[in-house]
Amino acid sequence: MWLLITAFAALVTSALWYVSSPSDKYKLGFLSLIYWGATLMWLVDHVMAYVQERGEFFEINADATGLGMAVLVLGLFIWLVRLLVSDPKRVLRAPVKK
Repeated sequence: MWLLITAFAALVTSALWYVSSPSDKYKLGFLSLIYWGATLMWLVDHVMAYVQERGEFFEINADATGLGMAVLVLGLFIWLVRLLVSDPKRVLRAPVKK
């Protein structure tokens, strides 16, 4: 299930990045790359496990869903830190008015 969740997040963030392009002010390309990296990593993991163990390709249970949601939250947290560091609206490093 975590593969499906991260693949869906990767598709949504890629679409949002494409719409907001070319400015990418909010670093949606970075968030998209986080989710695509996780998706590709788990796709390889699922394929290798399926080839070696001949088990289920998709795990659909509460633990797998929880892991998928945890990955979404972690990706959003990393993106938020990157966004705050870049400060696209210059809120954190605004000039002091006298």
